[in-house]
Amino acid sequence: MKIKTCKMDYDEVMALPRPSHRKPKKPSRILSLVMRVAAIPDLRQVKFAYTKKNMEKAGKGPFLILMNHSSFLDLEIASKIFFPKRYHIVCTSDGFVGKEGLMRGLGCIPTQKFVSDITLITDMKHALLNNKISVLMYPEASYSFDGTATPLPRRMGVLFKALGVPVLMVTTYGSFARDPLYNNLQKRKVRVTAQLECLLSSEEVKEKTVEEIDTILDSAFAFDYFSWQKENKVKIDAPFRADGLHRILYKCSCCGQEGKMEGAGTGLICHACGKTWELNEYGQLVGECFSHIPDWYAWERECVRKEIESGSYRLDTDVDIGIIVDFKSLYMVGSGRLRHDAKGFVLDGCDGKLHYTQSPKENYSLYSDYYWYEIGDVICIGKKDCLYYCFPKKKDVVAKARIAAEELFKIERRKPRVP
Repeated sequence: MKIKTCKMDYDEVMALPRPSHRKPKKPSRILSLVMRVAAIPDLRQVKFAYTKKNMEKAGKGPFLILMNHSSFLDLEIASKIFFPKRYHIVCTSDGFVGKEGLMRGLGCIPTQKFVSDITLITDMKHALLNNKISVLMYPEASYSFDGTATPLPRRMGVLFKALGVPVLMVTTYGSFARDPLYNNLQKRKVRVTAQLECLLSSEEVKEKTVEEIDTILDSAFAFDYFSWQKENKVKIDAPFRADGLHRILYKCSCCGQEGKMEGAGTGLICHACGKTWELNEYGQLVGECFSHIPDWYAWERECVRKEIESGSYRLDTDVDIGIIVDFKSLYMVGSGRLRHDAKGFVLDGCDGKLHYTQSPKENYSLYSDYYWYEIGDVICIGKKDCLYYCFPKKKDVVAKARIAAEELFKIERRKPRVP
């Protein structure tokens, strides 16, 4: 999938009118049918099937539908499970670029990842209470990097209580293994299944505290797909299964060097110390230090946390810069420099015209992605009316930047509030 782009001067982009807010329109029955039909080949290929749990307490709806986010297949899975019922989809705003009419026709509600957006709550209320149609959202807001859950926003229970509808959960199995984000959009042969469960009835949403609801949500999003693959003996013999693995495992666990790792074919190598690992057919690494990929990723997080605590953490890289201010295009405005440290992000570019700062406390995670719309690895920062898409020239930095943003937010949250 690609995104519409065009080159434009920075000043011209910033002078463009921002789109006016539009309430969610009911999804088109015809487009919902088209989406369902279009999903059939992929779902047949993965022999998709699903089960139900506790659905007797769900009622007739509308529902707030939550789903873990592993790959594009998730949308096709939802179209199978809920058809012919229509539903709105909370969707990142870049998904609207160049196809706003289609996305609104599908009932999509635009928002920004990891950016505070009060209008999203009012839009969801309108969809549920006025349109009387369910809303599907991905609370993680971004694809999993290492097959475990990405951080969830805190106090989701407040949102649930404000909406007052039953909460359903769709958990997929095999979707990540078939198409992990690091693997350059290469599909593996894996069977995919899902479970549809009623997490909370409308009565439970009213009765339970926000803290109790958050605990239920955390439990629902506690998964580890590499462990799932190993425990269920899901064999993946694709000869490219380790391609791009260095995007996650960017730091050698033996010598500690960064940016020297390379995942290709079925193996991983550090070009600094020469150590090698083999990614076996059950998702485990054969080699020194770590066999389980999420454990290696967790170790990298620990290393980043220590860098932050010691004051040595810093990202500094040249970037190509794209900007989204409307739904018409990703505007490529030139080049610049992106820095990230304990004070947050600083982006300078466009011959001195662009200067943007973002403090650590503004976002609990970071919108970063691999091979984004087939352009390249990306780090996205910005606010509701203007998003900056930074494509780093420096190799393998987006995973570390996301980890650092999450750890810096935790540090800021722990600081005592000044009266």
